[in-house]
Amino acid sequence: MFSVFGSGHTRTCAGPTRRELLRVGSLALGGLSLPGLLAAKAAGESAAYRDKSVVLLFLVGGPPQVETFDPKENVPENNRSCTGEVGTKLAGVKFGGTFPKMGALADRLAVIRSFSSTEGDHNQLPVLTGRNPLKAPMGAVVARALGTMNARTGVPTNNVIIPEAVQPDLKLGNPTGPFALDYVKRNYVPAGGLGRGYDAFMPTGSAALMRSFQLQMPQNDFDDRRSLLGQIDTLKRRLDKTGELDGVDTFQRQASDVLAKGIADAFDLSKEDAKTVARYDTGHVFNMADYHKGGKHHNGLANQSRATNLLGKQLLLARRLCEAGAGFVTVLDGCWDFHGDGNNPPCPVGMSFLGPQLDHAVAAFLEDVRQRGLEDKILLVITGEMGRSPRKGNNGGTGHHADLTPLVLAGGGLKMGQVIGRSDNVGAKPATKQYRPEHLMATILHTLFDANVVRTNPAALPAEVAALVNSGQPIPELF
Repeated sequence: MFSVFGSGHTRTCAGPTRRELLRVGSLALGGLSLPGLLAAKAAGESAAYRDKSVVLLFLVGGPPQVETFDPKENVPENNRSCTGEVGTKLAGVKFGGTFPKMGALADRLAVIRSFSSTEGDHNQLPVLTGRNPLKAPMGAVVARALGTMNARTGVPTNNVIIPEAVQPDLKLGNPTGPFALDYVKRNYVPAGGLGRGYDAFMPTGSAALMRSFQLQMPQNDFDDRRSLLGQIDTLKRRLDKTGELDGVDTFQRQASDVLAKGIADAFDLSKEDAKTVARYDTGHVFNMADYHKGGKHHNGLANQSRATNLLGKQLLLARRLCEAGAGFVTVLDGCWDFHGDGNNPPCPVGMSFLGPQLDHAVAAFLEDVRQRGLEDKILLVITGEMGRSPRKGNNGGTGHHADLTPLVLAGGGLKMGQVIGRSDNVGAKPATKQYRPEHLMATILHTLFDANVVRTNPAALPAEVAALVNSGQPIPELF
């Protein structure tokens, strides 16, 4: 159990005590203490791991194929992209009209136009798990291979980033179904058959943490994360000054440093350069209050309450986590559900504000990782749990669609600047080889792990992960 302070624990005005911090340092995660993890790190990592990270940008609700990266031109009006089309840096390739910035960077993208989640009812598990026999999300599989936290920095391996991670005081009303915060906690955090020790770390104002952690503290203290970080920093300076840690094991002391520096810094956007934050910031794209209850564009649509203009900062946080050693970061962007009914906006409305935000945030991410030399180190994957029907109704609404789901990849050392596969003439189903979640998971695992090493030495990874690497069939055009 990871107990920082709170009920039943000694606490002074300076924050947690030395004994409590050392208890953190001896925290057992997945059967190995944090000092033990640090010692293992010093001894070297698995030769199969390529030292890369994955950011999965998950567009919750079902992004539409023809409105995003596969617009159709010679079709009836109700089948065309409601935002028009824009040219891209790839000859003859067009994107939906809200993606000019991504279009200008298309040579850094791989667009899969024949990908199908084969799911048509808001079930995120097929894409998250690649339908592996453990029913474990990819982030949990990566945590099983690498350990639940980075031994150098203390940053969790498997993370889920929602808008509340960058604005903890955010109140998003009462959306329904897959957009409700409780649904997100219950369906994106658990590690499936791998067990709770590999659950995702999802920082929110309500302290949804990895099951390996249990932060015992008053709720108002956790909600003020900066107060916690400040108290840890104060204690660390005091311990350094007094030398109270001088007599402990080297890795035990390093474990204390991990808590004080690694986790705190990685999740604190105030540590980032202000100009970088400004480049990512999507707050200017639209006023999210306009789409929430009482806003001029709310129109009684409950699920719009989950729409925020914080995606840019979520992706910036994802980049910071990867840079600090996280293996897998899932970023959730809500309200891509364009039924045009009593709960959801029609396609023209939803695309008018969510499309430009996605365009700006992804372009900022791509430029940033290249400037930082991380382009080949971080694989960005953009998709959702399903697509939407290519034909729009009279009100501009679209239904659930299992046969085509948008999928875009960037970086990771894979072959970019290409469109893989084709959809039929109306964007309803694949016209070439259909790629499915199984192929996506294999692609991700082959990006993170050297399949040749695993094939010749299965013991280089835990047996469950090695089996997935060895049996998986990645999208061949990317390698």
